[in-house]
Amino acid sequence: MSVNTLLGLLSSALLCTAQVITSDPLIKDPGVYGPPLELVHLYYDEFPTGIAVSSTGRMFSNYPGGLDKNDTNNGSNGKYTIAELVSNTTETPYPSAEINNPPGGAINYTTYPPSAANYQNYFIGSQSIVIDPADRAWVLDTGRVQSPNGTLVPASYGGPKLVGINLNNNTIFKTIVFPTTVAYSDSYLNDVRFDLRANLSGTSGQGVAYITDSSSEGRNGLIVADLGTGNSWRHLDGSPTVHPVQQWLAYLWGMPLYGTNVGRPFSYLAFGSDGIALSADGETLYWKAVSSRYLYSIPTVRLRDNSATSELMAQGAINNHGETGITDGMETDTNGFIYHGNMEQNGISFFNPANGSDTIFVRDPRINWVDTMSTTTNGYLYFTVNQLTFGPATYPGTDRRKRPFALFRVPLANNATRPLLI
Repeated sequence: MSVNTLLGLLSSALLCTAQVITSDPLIKDPGVYGPPLELVHLYYDEFPTGIAVSSTGRMFSNYPGGLDKNDTNNGSNGKYTIAELVSNTTETPYPSAEINNPPGGAINYTTYPPSAANYQNYFIGSQSIVIDPADRAWVLDTGRVQSPNGTLVPASYGGPKLVGINLNNNTIFKTIVFPTTVAYSDSYLNDVRFDLRANLSGTSGQGVAYITDSSSEGRNGLIVADLGTGNSWRHLDGSPTVHPVQQWLAYLWGMPLYGTNVGRPFSYLAFGSDGIALSADGETLYWKAVSSRYLYSIPTVRLRDNSATSELMAQGAINNHGETGITDGMETDTNGFIYHGNMEQNGISFFNPANGSDTIFVRDPRINWVDTMSTTTNGYLYFTVNQLTFGPATYPGTDRRKRPFALFRVPLANNATRPLLI
Protein backbone atom coordinates (compact mmCIF):
# COMPACT_ATOMS: atom_id res chain seq x y z
CA MET A 1 0.00 0.00 0.00
CA SER A 2 1.41 3.40 -0.97
CA VAL A 3 1.98 6.19 1.51
CA ASN A 4 -0.60 8.39 -0.24
CA THR A 5 -3.23 5.66 -0.04
CA LEU A 6 -2.51 5.11 3.65
CA LEU A 7 -2.80 8.84 4.37
CA GLY A 8 -6.11 8.96 2.51
CA LEU A 9 -7.51 6.08 4.57
CA LEU A 10 -6.39 7.72 7.80
CA SER A 11 -8.03 11.01 6.79
CA SER A 12 -11.28 9.23 5.99
CA ALA A 13 -11.20 7.46 9.32
CA LEU A 14 -10.69 10.73 11.17
CA LEU A 15 -13.58 12.36 9.31
CA CYS A 16 -15.85 9.45 10.12
CA THR A 17 -15.11 9.80 13.81
CA ALA A 18 -15.77 13.58 13.90
CA GLN A 19 -18.66 14.48 16.23
CA VAL A 20 -21.58 16.71 15.18
CA ILE A 21 -22.09 19.70 17.48
CA THR A 22 -25.51 19.31 19.01
CA SER A 23 -25.65 22.57 20.97
CA ASP A 24 -25.60 25.51 18.55
CA PRO A 25 -23.96 28.59 20.16
CA LEU A 26 -24.08 30.78 17.02
CA ILE A 27 -25.96 34.05 16.74
CA LYS A 28 -28.91 33.92 14.31
CA ASP A 29 -31.46 36.19 12.67
CA PRO A 30 -34.54 36.27 14.96
CA GLY A 31 -36.80 36.91 11.96
CA VAL A 32 -39.06 39.35 13.80
CA TYR A 33 -38.76 42.94 14.98
CA GLY A 34 -41.07 45.68 16.17
CA PRO A 35 -44.72 45.48 17.17
CA PRO A 36 -46.45 42.14 16.49
CA LEU A 37 -48.60 41.94 13.38
CA GLU A 38 -52.37 41.88 13.85
CA LEU A 39 -54.11 39.81 11.16
CA VAL A 40 -57.19 41.74 10.02
CA HIS A 41 -58.48 40.08 6.84
CA LEU A 42 -57.86 37.03 4.65
CA TYR A 43 -58.51 37.26 0.90
CA TYR A 44 -59.71 33.94 -0.51
CA ASP A 45 -61.26 35.27 -3.72
CA GLU A 46 -59.52 37.77 -6.00
CA PHE A 47 -55.91 38.99 -5.86
CA PRO A 48 -55.74 42.33 -3.93
CA THR A 49 -53.25 45.17 -3.92
CA GLY A 50 -54.62 48.14 -2.02
CA ILE A 51 -56.23 48.90 1.31
CA ALA A 52 -58.11 52.03 2.39
CA VAL A 53 -59.55 52.56 5.88
CA SER A 54 -62.09 55.30 6.64
CA SER A 55 -62.34 57.24 9.90
CA THR A 56 -65.24 55.00 10.93
CA GLY A 57 -63.29 51.82 10.30
CA ARG A 58 -64.78 50.80 6.95
CA MET A 59 -62.20 48.98 4.82
CA PHE A 60 -61.88 48.79 1.04
CA SER A 61 -59.55 46.95 -1.31
CA ASN A 62 -58.92 46.87 -5.04
CA TYR A 63 -58.25 43.94 -7.35
CA PRO A 64 -56.38 45.01 -10.50
CA GLY A 65 -56.93 43.11 -13.72
CA GLY A 66 -53.76 44.80 -14.93
CA LEU A 67 -51.69 42.65 -12.57
CA ASP A 68 -53.69 39.42 -12.62
CA LYS A 69 -55.65 38.13 -15.60
CA ASN A 70 -57.90 36.25 -13.18
CA ASP A 71 -59.14 39.63 -11.88
CA THR A 72 -60.16 40.82 -15.38
CA ASN A 73 -63.91 41.20 -15.86
CA ASN A 74 -65.07 39.55 -19.10
CA GLY A 75 -68.66 40.69 -18.77
CA SER A 76 -70.04 37.46 -17.35
CA ASN A 77 -67.70 36.23 -14.62
CA GLY A 78 -68.93 38.61 -11.92
CA LYS A 79 -65.46 39.94 -11.12
CA TYR A 80 -64.98 43.19 -9.22
CA THR A 81 -62.06 45.62 -9.19
CA ILE A 82 -63.17 47.50 -6.03
CA ALA A 83 -64.77 45.91 -2.96
CA GLU A 84 -65.63 46.64 0.64
CA LEU A 85 -64.42 44.15 3.25
CA VAL A 86 -67.58 43.01 5.02
CA SER A 87 -66.18 40.27 7.26
CA ASN A 88 -62.79 38.80 8.12
CA THR A 89 -62.85 36.68 4.96
CA THR A 90 -65.44 38.14 2.56
CA GLU A 91 -65.79 41.17 0.29
CA THR A 92 -68.62 42.74 -1.71
CA PRO A 93 -68.34 44.88 -4.89
CA TYR A 94 -68.22 48.60 -4.12
CA PRO A 95 -69.99 50.97 -4.54
CA SER A 96 -72.10 48.51 -6.57
CA ALA A 97 -71.73 45.36 -8.63
CA GLU A 98 -72.95 47.29 -11.69
CA ILE A 99 -70.12 49.82 -11.80
CA ASN A 100 -67.62 46.97 -11.49
CA ASN A 101 -69.11 45.22 -14.53
CA PRO A 102 -68.56 47.23 -17.74
CA PRO A 103 -70.93 46.13 -20.54
CA GLY A 104 -69.23 43.44 -22.59
CA GLY A 105 -66.32 43.26 -20.16
CA ALA A 106 -63.14 45.26 -19.60
CA ILE A 107 -61.58 44.44 -23.00
CA ASN A 108 -62.69 45.76 -26.39
CA TYR A 109 -62.14 42.97 -28.90
CA THR A 110 -63.40 45.04 -31.84
CA THR A 111 -59.99 46.74 -32.11
CA TYR A 112 -56.82 45.12 -33.35
CA PRO A 113 -54.98 44.37 -31.26
CA PRO A 114 -57.55 44.27 -28.46
CA SER A 115 -57.62 47.34 -26.21
CA ALA A 116 -59.18 48.14 -22.88
CA ALA A 117 -62.75 49.38 -22.79
CA ASN A 118 -63.26 53.14 -22.72
CA TYR A 119 -66.19 53.49 -20.31
CA GLN A 120 -66.06 56.60 -18.13
CA ASN A 121 -68.91 55.41 -15.89
CA TYR A 122 -67.54 51.95 -15.11
CA PHE A 123 -64.40 50.66 -13.44
CA ILE A 124 -62.05 48.93 -15.87
CA GLY A 125 -58.94 47.95 -13.91
CA SER A 126 -58.54 49.91 -10.69
CA GLN A 127 -55.14 49.89 -9.02
CA SER A 128 -55.83 51.96 -5.90
CA ILE A 129 -58.58 53.10 -3.58
CA VAL A 130 -57.58 55.83 -1.12
CA ILE A 131 -59.49 57.77 1.56
CA ASP A 132 -58.88 61.53 1.39
CA PRO A 133 -58.66 63.89 4.42
CA ALA A 134 -62.41 64.64 4.11
CA ASP A 135 -63.15 60.91 4.54
CA ARG A 136 -64.15 60.40 0.92
CA ALA A 137 -63.02 57.43 -1.16
CA TRP A 138 -61.20 57.90 -4.46
CA VAL A 139 -60.68 55.10 -6.98
CA LEU A 140 -57.70 55.34 -9.33
CA ASP A 141 -58.52 53.38 -12.48
CA THR A 142 -55.61 52.42 -14.75
CA GLY A 143 -58.03 51.68 -17.58
CA ARG A 144 -55.92 48.57 -18.33
CA VAL A 145 -56.29 44.83 -17.75
CA GLN A 146 -54.68 41.60 -18.84
CA SER A 147 -56.14 39.45 -21.60
CA PRO A 148 -56.65 35.69 -21.05
CA ASN A 149 -53.08 34.98 -22.23
CA GLY A 150 -51.60 37.52 -19.80
CA THR A 151 -51.03 40.40 -22.25
CA LEU A 152 -51.53 43.85 -20.71
CA VAL A 153 -53.80 45.60 -23.22
CA PRO A 154 -53.42 49.35 -23.89
CA ALA A 155 -55.77 51.89 -22.34
CA SER A 156 -58.39 53.86 -24.24
CA TYR A 157 -59.55 57.38 -23.42
CA GLY A 158 -62.22 57.17 -20.74
CA GLY A 159 -60.62 54.22 -18.98
CA PRO A 160 -57.85 56.00 -16.99
CA LYS A 161 -59.64 58.16 -14.43
CA LEU A 162 -59.98 59.23 -10.82
CA VAL A 163 -63.42 58.64 -9.28
CA GLY A 164 -64.61 60.21 -6.01
CA ILE A 165 -67.19 58.39 -3.86
CA ASN A 166 -69.18 59.84 -0.96
CA LEU A 167 -68.98 57.28 1.85
CA ASN A 168 -72.10 58.67 3.52
CA ASN A 169 -74.38 57.54 0.68
CA ASN A 170 -71.99 55.45 -1.47
CA THR A 171 -72.56 57.58 -4.57
CA ILE A 172 -70.07 59.02 -7.06
CA PHE A 173 -69.65 62.78 -6.77
CA LYS A 174 -66.71 63.37 -9.14
CA THR A 175 -65.04 61.71 -12.12
CA ILE A 176 -61.81 63.11 -13.54
CA VAL A 177 -60.96 61.51 -16.89
CA PHE A 178 -57.33 61.88 -17.87
CA PRO A 179 -56.53 63.06 -21.40
CA THR A 180 -54.23 60.93 -23.55
CA THR A 181 -51.47 63.51 -23.08
CA VAL A 182 -51.53 62.77 -19.33
CA ALA A 183 -52.42 59.07 -19.17
CA TYR A 184 -50.84 57.47 -22.21
CA SER A 185 -52.16 54.24 -23.68
CA ASP A 186 -49.18 52.47 -22.08
CA SER A 187 -49.39 54.31 -18.75
CA TYR A 188 -50.14 52.42 -15.55
CA LEU A 189 -51.59 54.79 -12.96
CA ASN A 190 -50.60 53.30 -9.65
CA ASP A 191 -51.09 55.23 -6.43
CA VAL A 192 -52.50 58.59 -5.32
CA ARG A 193 -52.31 61.03 -2.39
CA PHE A 194 -54.49 64.06 -1.60
CA ASP A 195 -54.04 67.58 -0.25
CA LEU A 196 -57.39 69.35 0.21
CA ARG A 197 -56.11 72.65 1.60
CA ALA A 198 -57.95 75.52 -0.06
CA ASN A 199 -54.97 77.88 -0.14
CA LEU A 200 -52.75 75.80 -2.44
CA SER A 201 -51.31 78.12 -5.07
CA GLY A 202 -52.42 77.63 -8.65
CA THR A 203 -55.40 75.39 -7.83
CA SER A 204 -59.18 75.80 -7.71
CA GLY A 205 -59.38 75.74 -3.91
CA GLN A 206 -60.69 72.16 -3.79
CA GLY A 207 -57.29 70.54 -3.47
CA VAL A 208 -55.04 68.39 -5.61
CA ALA A 209 -54.17 64.75 -6.16
CA TYR A 210 -50.63 63.48 -6.79
CA ILE A 211 -50.38 60.24 -8.80
CA THR A 212 -47.57 57.90 -9.88
CA ASP A 213 -47.28 56.27 -13.31
CA SER A 214 -45.40 53.00 -12.81
CA SER A 215 -45.66 51.73 -16.40
CA SER A 216 -43.29 48.86 -17.18
CA GLU A 217 -43.32 50.00 -20.81
CA GLY A 218 -41.11 52.98 -20.14
CA ARG A 219 -42.91 56.33 -19.83
CA ASN A 220 -42.95 56.92 -16.09
CA GLY A 221 -43.74 60.14 -14.30
CA LEU A 222 -45.79 62.00 -11.70
CA ILE A 223 -49.29 63.33 -12.44
CA VAL A 224 -51.08 66.20 -10.73
CA ALA A 225 -54.86 66.67 -10.88
CA ASP A 226 -56.81 69.73 -9.72
CA LEU A 227 -59.82 68.24 -7.94
CA GLY A 228 -61.95 71.31 -8.65
CA THR A 229 -61.36 71.97 -12.34
CA GLY A 230 -60.45 68.40 -13.27
CA ASN A 231 -57.37 69.66 -15.12
CA SER A 232 -54.32 67.40 -14.97
CA TRP A 233 -50.69 67.45 -16.11
CA ARG A 234 -47.47 65.45 -15.91
CA HIS A 235 -43.99 66.13 -14.53
CA LEU A 236 -40.61 64.36 -14.48
CA ASP A 237 -41.21 62.17 -17.55
CA GLY A 238 -37.58 62.43 -18.60
CA SER A 239 -36.06 62.06 -15.15
CA PRO A 240 -34.17 58.88 -14.21
CA THR A 241 -35.65 59.24 -10.70
CA VAL A 242 -39.03 57.93 -11.89
CA HIS A 243 -37.61 55.19 -14.13
CA PRO A 244 -36.47 51.69 -13.17
CA VAL A 245 -32.77 51.10 -12.63
CA GLN A 246 -31.29 49.11 -15.50
CA GLN A 247 -30.49 45.45 -14.76
CA TRP A 248 -32.08 45.80 -11.32
CA LEU A 249 -32.25 42.51 -9.45
CA ALA A 250 -33.74 41.91 -6.03
CA TYR A 251 -34.31 38.76 -3.99
CA LEU A 252 -37.42 37.78 -2.07
CA TRP A 253 -37.28 34.80 0.28
CA GLY A 254 -34.01 33.81 -1.38
CA MET A 255 -35.41 33.84 -4.94
CA PRO A 256 -34.21 36.25 -7.67
CA LEU A 257 -36.89 38.52 -9.12
CA TYR A 258 -36.56 38.34 -12.88
CA GLY A 259 -39.50 39.39 -15.03
CA THR A 260 -41.40 37.33 -17.58
CA ASN A 261 -43.38 38.55 -20.60
CA VAL A 262 -45.78 36.63 -22.80
CA GLY A 263 -43.87 35.01 -25.66
CA ARG A 264 -40.53 36.61 -24.74
CA PRO A 265 -37.43 35.55 -22.77
CA PHE A 266 -37.37 36.45 -19.09
CA SER A 267 -35.51 39.65 -18.27
CA TYR A 268 -35.16 42.26 -15.54
CA LEU A 269 -38.22 43.73 -13.82
CA ALA A 270 -38.85 47.28 -14.97
CA PHE A 271 -41.50 48.90 -12.76
CA GLY A 272 -41.13 52.66 -12.46
CA SER A 273 -42.47 55.27 -10.02
CA ASP A 274 -44.96 53.47 -7.81
CA GLY A 275 -44.98 54.14 -4.04
CA ILE A 276 -45.92 57.69 -3.07
CA ALA A 277 -46.26 59.59 0.21
CA LEU A 278 -47.10 63.18 1.06
CA SER A 279 -45.29 64.80 3.98
CA ALA A 280 -47.34 65.58 7.07
CA ASP A 281 -47.33 69.29 6.17
CA GLY A 282 -48.08 68.70 2.50
CA GLU A 283 -45.00 70.57 1.33
CA THR A 284 -42.99 67.57 0.08
CA LEU A 285 -43.88 64.55 -2.05
CA TYR A 286 -41.84 61.35 -1.73
CA TRP A 287 -41.76 58.49 -4.24
CA LYS A 288 -39.88 55.38 -5.22
CA ALA A 289 -39.67 53.22 -8.33
CA VAL A 290 -40.23 49.55 -7.56
CA SER A 291 -37.17 48.59 -9.61
CA SER A 292 -34.87 50.85 -7.61
CA ARG A 293 -33.73 51.18 -4.02
CA TYR A 294 -33.55 54.99 -3.98
CA LEU A 295 -36.00 57.32 -2.24
CA TYR A 296 -36.65 60.71 -3.86
CA SER A 297 -38.64 63.81 -2.96
CA ILE A 298 -39.66 67.14 -4.46
CA PRO A 299 -41.33 70.28 -3.08
CA THR A 300 -45.00 69.99 -4.01
CA VAL A 301 -45.09 73.61 -5.19
CA ARG A 302 -42.92 72.50 -8.10
CA LEU A 303 -45.44 69.84 -9.10
CA ARG A 304 -48.47 72.14 -8.85
CA ASP A 305 -46.81 74.59 -11.23
CA ASN A 306 -47.69 73.95 -14.87
CA SER A 307 -46.19 77.09 -16.40
CA ALA A 308 -43.82 77.15 -19.37
CA THR A 309 -40.65 76.53 -17.36
CA SER A 310 -42.23 74.40 -14.63
CA GLU A 311 -40.65 71.15 -15.83
CA LEU A 312 -37.17 72.67 -15.73
CA MET A 313 -37.81 73.91 -12.20
CA ALA A 314 -39.24 70.54 -11.14
CA GLN A 315 -36.32 68.48 -12.39
CA GLY A 316 -33.92 70.85 -10.69
CA ALA A 317 -35.71 70.51 -7.33
CA ILE A 318 -35.48 66.72 -6.87
CA ASN A 319 -33.81 65.43 -3.72
CA ASN A 320 -32.14 62.02 -3.43
CA HIS A 321 -32.40 60.47 0.05
CA GLY A 322 -30.29 57.40 -0.68
CA GLU A 323 -31.03 53.69 -0.81
CA THR A 324 -33.88 52.42 1.35
CA GLY A 325 -34.57 48.90 0.05
CA ILE A 326 -37.21 47.72 -2.43
CA THR A 327 -40.64 49.24 -2.01
CA ASP A 328 -44.15 49.22 -3.37
CA GLY A 329 -46.54 51.00 -0.96
CA MET A 330 -45.70 54.09 1.11
CA GLU A 331 -47.47 56.18 3.77
CA THR A 332 -47.03 59.06 6.24
CA ASP A 333 -47.91 59.70 9.90
CA THR A 334 -48.01 62.72 12.20
CA ASN A 335 -44.41 62.01 13.26
CA GLY A 336 -43.50 62.95 9.71
CA PHE A 337 -42.16 59.41 9.15
CA ILE A 338 -42.34 58.04 5.61
CA TYR A 339 -43.24 54.36 5.92
CA HIS A 340 -42.28 52.08 3.03
CA GLY A 341 -42.05 48.40 2.26
CA ASN A 342 -38.62 46.81 2.63
CA MET A 343 -39.35 43.44 1.11
CA GLU A 344 -35.85 41.97 1.02
CA GLN A 345 -35.93 42.32 4.82
CA ASN A 346 -39.42 40.79 5.11
CA GLY A 347 -40.47 44.06 6.61
CA ILE A 348 -41.49 47.71 6.61
CA SER A 349 -39.09 50.60 7.26
CA PHE A 350 -39.53 54.33 7.74
CA PHE A 351 -37.52 57.30 6.57
CA ASN A 352 -37.16 60.13 9.08
CA PRO A 353 -36.81 63.48 7.25
CA ALA A 354 -35.66 65.13 10.48
CA ASN A 355 -32.33 63.32 10.46
CA GLY A 356 -32.14 61.59 7.06
CA SER A 357 -32.07 58.07 8.51
CA ASP A 358 -33.95 54.99 7.35
CA THR A 359 -34.90 52.43 10.01
CA ILE A 360 -36.62 49.05 10.15
CA PHE A 361 -40.08 49.43 11.73
CA VAL A 362 -41.39 45.86 11.68
CA ARG A 363 -40.20 42.46 10.43
CA ASP A 364 -42.03 39.15 10.23
CA PRO A 365 -41.47 35.93 8.22
CA ARG A 366 -45.07 36.17 6.94
CA ILE A 367 -44.26 39.39 5.09
CA ASN A 368 -43.44 38.92 1.42
CA TRP A 369 -44.69 41.63 -0.94
CA VAL A 370 -45.97 44.65 1.00
CA ASP A 371 -48.33 46.51 -1.30
CA THR A 372 -50.51 49.55 -0.56
CA MET A 373 -50.58 51.00 2.97
CA SER A 374 -53.09 53.10 4.87
CA THR A 375 -52.51 55.07 8.06
CA THR A 376 -55.60 55.76 10.16
CA THR A 377 -56.94 58.41 12.47
CA ASN A 378 -56.94 55.92 15.37
CA GLY A 379 -53.22 55.24 15.08
CA TYR A 380 -52.66 52.16 12.92
CA LEU A 381 -50.74 51.28 9.78
CA TYR A 382 -52.68 48.83 7.59
CA PHE A 383 -50.96 47.00 4.74
CA THR A 384 -51.62 44.15 2.34
CA VAL A 385 -49.26 41.21 1.85
CA ASN A 386 -50.21 39.72 -1.51
CA GLN A 387 -47.37 37.49 -2.80
CA LEU A 388 -47.19 39.60 -5.98
CA THR A 389 -43.74 38.39 -6.97
CA PHE A 390 -44.75 34.74 -6.56
CA GLY A 391 -47.15 35.18 -9.48
CA PRO A 392 -46.58 34.38 -13.17
CA ALA A 393 -45.07 37.83 -13.93
CA THR A 394 -41.78 36.76 -12.34
CA TYR A 395 -39.37 33.97 -13.20
CA PRO A 396 -39.98 31.06 -13.69
CA GLY A 397 -43.35 32.34 -14.96
CA THR A 398 -45.51 29.99 -12.93
CA ASP A 399 -48.12 30.95 -10.37
CA ARG A 400 -46.64 30.05 -6.97
CA ARG A 401 -49.10 32.11 -4.93
CA LYS A 402 -51.13 30.37 -2.24
CA ARG A 403 -54.42 31.73 -0.96
CA PRO A 404 -55.31 33.36 1.30
CA PHE A 405 -53.65 36.73 0.78
CA ALA A 406 -53.47 38.84 3.92
CA LEU A 407 -54.23 42.23 5.43
CA PHE A 408 -52.29 43.17 8.57
CA ARG A 409 -52.10 46.17 10.84
CA VAL A 410 -49.62 47.46 13.43
CA PRO A 411 -49.79 50.49 15.74
CA LEU A 412 -47.93 53.54 14.45
CA ALA A 413 -44.74 54.63 16.18
CA ASN A 414 -44.92 57.10 19.09
CA ASN A 415 -48.74 57.07 19.20
CA ALA A 416 -48.90 58.83 15.86
CA THR A 417 -51.99 59.10 13.67
CA ARG A 418 -52.81 59.91 10.08
CA PRO A 419 -52.10 63.54 9.09
CA LEU A 420 -55.10 65.35 7.58
CA LEU A 421 -54.39 68.02 4.97
CA ILE A 422 -57.70 69.84 4.77
